[in-house]
Amino acid sequence: MADNPPPPAQSKALVFARRSASTLFLWGLVTAIFVSHQAWAMLALIGFLTMVATVEYFKMMRAAGVKCFSCCGITLAAIYSGILYWHFQQGGKSLHRDIDTFFVFLAAGIPFTLQLRQPIRGLETLQTVAVNLLGFVYIALLFNFSARVTFLAPGANAVPGMVGNSGSFLLLWLLAVTKFTDMGAYIVGSMIGRHKMIPHVSPGKTWEGFGGALLFSQLAACGLYALFPQHLGFFKSWGHVVFLGFLLSILAVIGDLAESVLKRSINAKDSGRMLPGIGGSLDLIDSICFTAPALYFYLKWVLLPAA
Repeated sequence: MADNPPPPAQSKALVFARRSASTLFLWGLVTAIFVSHQAWAMLALIGFLTMVATVEYFKMMRAAGVKCFSCCGITLAAIYSGILYWHFQQGGKSLHRDIDTFFVFLAAGIPFTLQLRQPIRGLETLQTVAVNLLGFVYIALLFNFSARVTFLAPGANAVPGMVGNSGSFLLLWLLAVTKFTDMGAYIVGSMIGRHKMIPHVSPGKTWEGFGGALLFSQLAACGLYALFPQHLGFFKSWGHVVFLGFLLSILAVIGDLAESVLKRSINAKDSGRMLPGIGGSLDLIDSICFTAPALYFYLKWVLLPAA
């Protein structure tokens, strides 16, 4: 999401048109995968976005002159994602529970080992390791919770290679709440936004837009729950739906601002040009990197403690 939309009205209209076209394309793709119930299709989309975002991240770092081991970071993200997806394709019965800890260890340990060949250059040396560790945790680890949350739903992988109705609807609910938050912030902020929210991070964000984000998230959360109460029955009550709607909306805004912090720190406008009007893959998934883990842990610890 671009932090500074072009000021001329014609340019704003062009950005809005491109953004709308990209949004419609993405929702069409998500709908096709949702209808298919094919696990491989859902995992392929998540994997594609994960790897493109990881490549974008390291390209931005290198373009900004930040030293990092990009090949190592990209390879680690690919191996981790591949193991995770294979696990779900097999019915979710063979992945060790410490796999995340192991890969975080690799994400820190391998760069430190590679750094031993280099001379010590003050903070730059630590920065090199930290950039690689952040790249893995921020993208490959956090975004892949969107896959984890899908297969956590009751009956989600009763048949290996397929996603059950509950899992498909949960993924749809997560994406709808997260992206409606983004849409609400953008639409309301563009129309009536006056009071800057955090101008030193994102000059385009306004408190009016934040209000729109909260409103639109509830429209998505409650609307889908009202339309599909049986498929989303594991939410148990309207109280959980409303609470999660607000929680994910706030985290989606924080996730968007977190990427703004990253981009402003290295003077980057967008992570890439994959989606006209939106930017790159990282611009698309930044908010999901924060909402998917939160929904996963809420389901696992509060709604489905036996999962």
